[in-house]
Amino acid sequence: MVTTISPQNLADLLREKKPLRLVDVRTPAEFGEVHVETATNVPLDRLDPATVGNLVAGEGPLYFICRSGGRSGKACEKMMAAGHADVISVDGGTAACETAGLPVIRGRKAMSLERQVRIAAGALVFAGVMLAAFGGTETLRLAGLGIAGFVGAGLVFAGVTDTCGMAMIIARMPWNQACGSAASCSRVLLLAAMLTATAGPALAASPTRDSLPAVQQAVAEQKAVIIDVREPDEWAESHLSGARLVPLSRLKAGVAPADLARMLPQDKIIYCHCLAGGRCLVAADILKPLGYDVRPLGQSYDELVSAGFPAVTGR
Repeated sequence: MVTTISPQNLADLLREKKPLRLVDVRTPAEFGEVHVETATNVPLDRLDPATVGNLVAGEGPLYFICRSGGRSGKACEKMMAAGHADVISVDGGTAACETAGLPVIRGRKAMSLERQVRIAAGALVFAGVMLAAFGGTETLRLAGLGIAGFVGAGLVFAGVTDTCGMAMIIARMPWNQACGSAASCSRVLLLAAMLTATAGPALAASPTRDSLPAVQQAVAEQKAVIIDVREPDEWAESHLSGARLVPLSRLKAGVAPADLARMLPQDKIIYCHCLAGGRCLVAADILKPLGYDVRPLGQSYDELVSAGFPAVTGR
């Protein structure tokens, strides 16, 4: 059974300045709209029990939060199935925390995943009914009935099992990943790149098979560069010597092609890394369709330092 904590008790812990590791498992777009101030975003579909603890500094239990408590409960179940018992779900989610007065950070308005699922399911059923009623051939009418019936069965299955395949698919759509508007051509390029990246497992990025000695040699021979896709505050604490900072948040927000060309050479291999190996895969999904030879490093930052990559320590 999943252990829960009320927003009021969570607020008490924050006021006492106790170490608190809070993970928001909503989509990046939902997280960007509003999130509890201390939360770190790790979407449920990318949650890896083996590495998620490395993404949030500190000790003690991992607290999971979502919009209303459903996805955070699933995150806890996923962690417990992997042998991590010290996990807690925030009852009522972000909405309840905001009502309880916890400090939140607001960004651009985004549509919740639940609303998107309702819209998509309703649109498919409506399209199926229209085909069944007005399809010009028997094949079209049967196809319409099949669509409506399939979606209806899927909704029943989701209600019985509390698992929604449609939600999992929609959560990976480009508009649920980017946090900025899509007004400029650079944003359009970004959305196209992410759509390509989500088109199927065969196109998705995976950690490079290049050995770490081969990576070090390529960098030493100036055939490759290393980019760090963590955020500036993480970079300031410690980073690999010679690496370039290209925050994932900036890539998601959209970078003009000319600016990107000044940041990254297209004639060299781009090895990218982050803290635990998750964010660099997302960065590779964005950069590969734009023509860059991006090779994500599967090792964590600490593993790279232990392997002999020199580090620069800041504050």
